[in-house]
Amino acid sequence: MGLLFLTCLLAVFPVVSMKSPIFGPQEVSSVEGRSVSITCYYPDSSVNRHTRKYWCRQGAQGRCTTLVSSEGYISRDYEGRANLTNFPESNTFVVNIDHLTRGDSGHYKCGLGINSRGLSFDVNLEVLRGPGLQNGVGVYVADLSGTVTINCPFKHENSEKRKSVCKNTGQLCVLVIDSYGNVNSNYTDRAEIDILNTNQLIFSFIIKRVRLSDAGMYRCQAGDGPSAEKSYADLQVLKPEPELLYGDLRGSVTFDCALGPEVKDTARFLCRTRKGKDCDVVINTLGQKAQAFEGRILLIPKEKGSFSVHITNLRKEDAGYYLCGTHSDGQPHEGYPTQPWQLFVNEETIMPQIPSVVKGVVGGSVAVLCPYNPKEADSLKYWCRWEDTQNGRCQPLVESAELVKEQYKGRLTLHEEPGNGTYTVILNQLTPKDAGFYWCLTNGDNHWKYMVELKIVEGEPGLKVPKNAVGRVGETFKLSCHFPCKYYSFEKYWCKWSDRGCKTLPSQDEGPSQAFMNCDQKSQIISMTLNPVSKADEGWYWCGVKDGPRYGETMAVYLSVEERVKGSQDISQVDSAPGEEGLESSVREVESKVIQNPRLFVDDKTVKDVGDPADGSKGSVDASSSAGQSGSSTVLVSTLVPLGLVLAVGAVVVAVLRARHRKNVDRVSIRSYRTDISMSDFENSKDFGANDNMGASPVTQETTLGGKDECGTATENTAETEEPKKAKRSSKEEADMAYTAFLIQTNNMAAKVQEGPEKV
Repeated sequence: MGLLFLTCLLAVFPVVSMKSPIFGPQEVSSVEGRSVSITCYYPDSSVNRHTRKYWCRQGAQGRCTTLVSSEGYISRDYEGRANLTNFPESNTFVVNIDHLTRGDSGHYKCGLGINSRGLSFDVNLEVLRGPGLQNGVGVYVADLSGTVTINCPFKHENSEKRKSVCKNTGQLCVLVIDSYGNVNSNYTDRAEIDILNTNQLIFSFIIKRVRLSDAGMYRCQAGDGPSAEKSYADLQVLKPEPELLYGDLRGSVTFDCALGPEVKDTARFLCRTRKGKDCDVVINTLGQKAQAFEGRILLIPKEKGSFSVHITNLRKEDAGYYLCGTHSDGQPHEGYPTQPWQLFVNEETIMPQIPSVVKGVVGGSVAVLCPYNPKEADSLKYWCRWEDTQNGRCQPLVESAELVKEQYKGRLTLHEEPGNGTYTVILNQLTPKDAGFYWCLTNGDNHWKYMVELKIVEGEPGLKVPKNAVGRVGETFKLSCHFPCKYYSFEKYWCKWSDRGCKTLPSQDEGPSQAFMNCDQKSQIISMTLNPVSKADEGWYWCGVKDGPRYGETMAVYLSVEERVKGSQDISQVDSAPGEEGLESSVREVESKVIQNPRLFVDDKTVKDVGDPADGSKGSVDASSSAGQSGSSTVLVSTLVPLGLVLAVGAVVVAVLRARHRKNVDRVSIRSYRTDISMSDFENSKDFGANDNMGASPVTQETTLGGKDECGTATENTAETEEPKKAKRSSKEEADMAYTAFLIQTNNMAAKVQEGPEKV
C-alpha cells in the first residue's frame, strides 16, 4: 500500500513541478530568406529581471544547446544574424533571427537561468521554401486572409482556347475555375481568371481571402485534350504568428484588435479556437456572450474598425488561442479578416485571493474589497457596474475623486483604506435591483481589473436604527444604533456621508440593547449626539462596524432638520428603535404632578389635614377621609417612592432637632399606616374653641413644607401648651401644629426604615 502511494506521488509531483511560468509562441513559421522575432514572457520579479535569458536548440538526445544568451554569447551558426534583447519593464525578452534557411526549422526553447532547470518554453520553428521557380514549379507564398496572384504562361497557338485551373487532390485534379465561367463552390466570390491580352501569353489566377485549405499544388491549363498546355504552381499559406497575451491567475488582460477601417461598420467578435473544433464566439457587438465569461468580459468598439476586449478574474481554463474577427452576423467565417491571439495564464500569480461573490439582504449592506497595484497607491480608483447591453458598457458609480452617481447618493462610498493594495467599496440600503456584476478599476495597471458578483439573499440586516429622524435647529439631538452580539468585539462607529466619503463622528456606548430577543449582554447601543442642531447637519448618517482595517456591515438613516417651533420640547424626537422606552416623558409627567400636588404620601394612607377652627373641624385623624384617598395614593406611591425618600432624609434632619424640644408627645404610630397623635395639653380640643366635627370633610388647602414662618410658629405653640387655657387660636396656628405632627411622623418612619425596611 505504501509503495503504491509513493508511486502516485512520484507520478503527480513531476507534472506539478514542471509547470513553467515562462511563456512564448508554440509555433512560428516564416519563409527562407526572411527574418523572425520570437517574444518570451517571464513573471514580474527583481530576480527574473536580472537573471540570464537564453535561446537554445533541442537535439536528438534531449540536450538543449545555447545559440544566444543575454550575457553576450552567440554561437557560430548565429553570428551576424541573431541577437537577444531583454525588456525588464515589460517582463519580456525578444530573439531576432535574420536570413532564415530551411535548416533553421526545428524545436527550440526560450528560458531563464540554466538550460536544464526547466524554466523554459518550447517553440517550434518552421521555415518554408521561398517564392520563385524551383524544379519547374512556381512557388507562391500567401498570408492567411490575404490575396495571391498565380501567373500561368501559354503559347500563342493556345491564346484563343479555354483557360482553366485545377487543384491536385490525391489522384484527381479538381476544377477550380475556367474561362467559361465555371467556379468551384469552395472558391465562389474568391477566385477569378484574368486574361489581359493575347500579346503577353499569360493569364492570371487570383485567389482572395486566402484560407489555410487553399494551400497545395495547382495546375494551369490552356486548351483541352492531349495537346493542352500545362504549368504548375505550389501555393504555401503562412499561418499568422499570434499576438501573445500574458496574464496572472485572477488578474485581467486586454485584447487590442485591429482589423482595418474597411470593416468599421460590420459586427465584430472574439472567438476561441480548439483543436478539431470550430471557433466558439466569446463575445460580439450584437450582444452575444459565452456563459463562462458572464460578468467578467467587456467589448469596447473603437475607431477605424478596431476594438478592445477586456477579460478579468482570469481562470486556468481561459488559456488558449483566440481570434478577433468581423462579419455581418457576428460569427467567424473562413476567409474573412481575423487576428489570432494566444493567451497564457500564469498560475504563480501575485494577485490577492479575494472572494468574487458577496451576498447581502434587502435593506442591508455589503463591503467589497478591491485589489490594485500597490506600486500605484496614488492612482484613481473607481467602481462600476457591468451592464448586459450591446456595447457591454461598465457605468462608473463612485470614484476616489469625490464622485458618486446621483441615484447612489447616501448609500455608496469608496474608502481608500485599508491600503497596501486594496480599497473598500460599501453599498447599503440594498434592493433586489442591486444584484449583478461590478468591476473594481484604476486608471493605472490594466492587469488589476477585478470583478465581483453581488447576490441578494433572504434575511434581515444585523444592525438596527430608527426609520426616520427629525431634528430641530438649536436643540439637542441623539441618534442610537443597536449592534447584535456577533459584533461585540468589533469597532463601532457613526459617520456622516458626503460625496467625499463618510466622516467619522464622536459616539457614546450606552450599554446593552433590548432590541435582540436571543442576545445576551454583549449587544450594544452606540449613540451620537448633535448639540446644538444646525441646518448643515441635515443628511445621511451611517452606523457600522470594522474588524481591524476591514469594514463590515453598515446601516443608514436620513436626518431631516426643521426650524424650531415656539414652545416645543428641548430634545428632538426620533422614531424609537425596537426595545427603547419613553422614560423621559414619564419623568416629566411625574414632575408635573408633584408641582401641582405636593402632598407627601407615606404609603397608601395620607396624613389628614387639621381643620380650620372657623369651619368647625377637629384636630384629629379622620379615618374615613384617609381611606377615601388610598386609591390615588397607590398610583403615586410607585412613582414617588424615590422622590419621597430623598425628601424624607431632609425632613428627618429637621425633625430630629425639633423633636428634642418636644415633651408632650405621647406617641406617633404608623403600625396600621394611620396617624394617631395624642398630646396632654390637647386632650380637649374645645379648650382652643374648636367644635366637635368628626364627620366633616378635611380642609382642601394643604400645608407647605419647610416655610420659615411655620417653623417659628410651631416652636411658640409648643411652649404655650403649659398654660391651662389660651385664647382661641387662628387657622394658621392649627396648620402649624399639623405640620409639626407630620415632621414627627417622618422622623419615626425613618427610624423604622433603618431598623427594618420591610415593616414600612
